[in-house]
Amino acid sequence: MRPHQVLAFLLLFVIASGASENASTSRGCGLDLLPQYVSLCDLDTIWGIVVEAVAGAGALITLLLMLILLVRLPFIKDKEKKDPVGLHFLFLLGTLGLFGLTFAFIIREDETICSVRRFLWGVLFALCFSCLLSQAWRVRRLVRHGKSPSSWQLVGMALCLMLVQVIIAIEWLVLTVLRDAKPACAYEPMDFAMALIYDMVLLVATLGLALFTLCGKFKKWKQNGACLLVTAFLSLLIWVAWMTMYLFGNAELRQGDAWGDPTLAITLVASGWVFVIFHAIPEIHCTILPAPQENTPNYFDTSQPRMRETAFEEDVQLPRTYMENKAFSMDEHNAALRTAGFRNGSVGNRPSAPFRSNVYQPTEMAVVLNGGTIPTAPPTYTGRHLW
Repeated sequence: MRPHQVLAFLLLFVIASGASENASTSRGCGLDLLPQYVSLCDLDTIWGIVVEAVAGAGALITLLLMLILLVRLPFIKDKEKKDPVGLHFLFLLGTLGLFGLTFAFIIREDETICSVRRFLWGVLFALCFSCLLSQAWRVRRLVRHGKSPSSWQLVGMALCLMLVQVIIAIEWLVLTVLRDAKPACAYEPMDFAMALIYDMVLLVATLGLALFTLCGKFKKWKQNGACLLVTAFLSLLIWVAWMTMYLFGNAELRQGDAWGDPTLAITLVASGWVFVIFHAIPEIHCTILPAPQENTPNYFDTSQPRMRETAFEEDVQLPRTYMENKAFSMDEHNAALRTAGFRNGSVGNRPSAPFRSNVYQPTEMAVVLNGGTIPTAPPTYTGRHLW
């Protein structure tokens, strides 16, 4: 066999072996990737890549909000805004956990992954809903009384409410996995939904309490209550939609196994973005925004009364020293004018009538400067010479 035929045969063998090896892996993934993580990069599973990208963006935004709140914390002076900072951190931590849990529903399930799914789903949502309920209690107090509960009360209430779901999740895992010796992934959709009843109670309580945040005499806090109400309402819609699809819709469409994980992953991403957009961003903006000064007038507010327009003589009083100096200077000026009148326009010992009618005594000038009126008759001439 000729050498060039041998080289051609080897080249074809390498290409064939490489093609067979690439055929065994998914498109878009590396050769050394474990099979359970293939859904993270498989271009044929487009829903996983889209959900993964949206969840990653949400996690970055949440981390950025936590960093902004941490940097601006020393500059927050208002007590009513500084008290819920710990609650905001706790809520952002729960939202970050929701975005991170999304990846557990994209990768292939095993015993560990299924245990993490079953435990963290209810606990993370319980943490977020507990923070929302504590926030509703705070805004309700602010709207009615103008005072906020302390930071320890808000954080303690949220953690105590979340602890109930932690107990429920641990008990569910112990009863189904350890006692009955069932696989962690072998559970019915209805069992999964029944373990989340406490989360639904927290959500409904938050929505009900948020309605009362719109009633009160301190109106500047009602905007926070409106954002809280929108967040709870949208979260309720998401939960109704995913539970309907997860329990009944997938079975009706005969896609129960194929669409179960995408339904739960999309629910996590949608809920996380609702929490970020409608609650986290408005609350943090309100917290770090400096309070306006009460004494600073708002010239663009047309509802404020306009300033009273008065005459200059009514509001401005000249100093007495200035008035005396002004009268004295006018006295010297009038004396000089009368001297010129005697020399140029006088008849005998009396000045002419036109000049006499335009010259006044110093006392008359003082009366004029004090707001009086000019006398109608000229002063009486005494007949004395000024020189």
